[in-house]
Amino acid sequence: MSLRKNSRDVSRQRAQLALERKNPSRVSLIVITVVLLLTAAALGNFGARDLLSALTFPGRLTGAVLIVVAATALLGVGALMDHWLRHTCDHSGLIALFATFVTFLANSLLFVELLRDADAIRYKVLFGALTAGSAWAVFAVGRTLKVIPTPKRVATALLATTVIALANFGYQNLYLPSQREIKPIIKLTMDDPVPSKDHKAFSVPVNITLENHSDVSFDVLGTELHAMAQKVSLSQEDRLRRQWRIDAEKWTSFERTDPLSRREVHQPGQLVEAQPWMRYGDQIGANDVLTARVVVQLPMDTPYDQVAFYASAHLTRKDRVSLDHLVHMGYSWSGNQVPQWVKGKKGYDSIMYESRIHENNAIDRETRDPRYIDVFWQFGTHGANILESISVNHGKLESGEEGQNRYGIRIIEAGPVERTLWDIKGR
Repeated sequence: MSLRKNSRDVSRQRAQLALERKNPSRVSLIVITVVLLLTAAALGNFGARDLLSALTFPGRLTGAVLIVVAATALLGVGALMDHWLRHTCDHSGLIALFATFVTFLANSLLFVELLRDADAIRYKVLFGALTAGSAWAVFAVGRTLKVIPTPKRVATALLATTVIALANFGYQNLYLPSQREIKPIIKLTMDDPVPSKDHKAFSVPVNITLENHSDVSFDVLGTELHAMAQKVSLSQEDRLRRQWRIDAEKWTSFERTDPLSRREVHQPGQLVEAQPWMRYGDQIGANDVLTARVVVQLPMDTPYDQVAFYASAHLTRKDRVSLDHLVHMGYSWSGNQVPQWVKGKKGYDSIMYESRIHENNAIDRETRDPRYIDVFWQFGTHGANILESISVNHGKLESGEEGQNRYGIRIIEAGPVERTLWDIKGR
């Protein structure tokens, strides 16, 4: 009796499962449709904005892919309705399964990216729910299909091949080129010193060349050229090793680095001139070469024996971020806009500029809090320098590694290019 009863129960369960597959739940239909429509709306919005406004070709290609996924989700809605209600197309169930799998793949990838980078909680919650919903949709649609037909096996193989091909294409053609190091170079050259008519002063012309041998353009955060003058006396005999060690211990910054010499005795260098050689906020085009010429004047009876020139440029890659206009914000010796850590830096005065940062893709622009870049042009008796910091709504500072890798900040330096003054002083 019990065996017959068990067999009847098993048969009844199988009949119920078959009935459910023939007449799938309307609630499931509504839930899957909502998931597909929300996915299409979100990805279509991001994709259209990327396609129209991304800073690079890979970014616009990503926008096109997102639009294709959004269109696939909409196609899946139509196929789902036919598979669930009308049954006019034999392969509508297979099309619906394909659409739900594609949306699951896109939602899960975006969700992982948002967990890593996004600041807005609502987008994490949205794509977390869409990922879970689309995963369940794949399972729910798959249960409604009959025995796996040959077209479904072919579609599964094609889908796997497509995913692998897209992943390889994205890595080879999108990721690797964006990670390739690109850095312009600065060249410094000096012309012969020119004495004044009354021979009481002379000038040293300095030529600065910035060469961008790449296909990427840059925005200029700031440039500086400064000249450091030194007194250099000569010892009559070799200096002791402990004196060399004392010189080495003075290498606290690049501008203060003097050679370890057996006879030369270098006094601390002093700033004699500092100035920008390009306007902040300008652009450097791809494969462009820019030149500038600066003239440094000194009195003929100057106490210095040599002068060293240093030049630097702080840039951002235009394929990573775009900037609003850099705006002058204040000075370290006045005003409340300059951070306290800048005001408290002894020996240097600072001028501050600021700009809003706009990231490369629409997803980051929409899901991350506004970022601002502050540029500090610093100068003092010990030299000149440029510093930059990136903050979130004028709060938490981003790390220097983040500034270089994510925002494409590049610092180019040249120097020291030194010129002895004994020949011109002896005229």
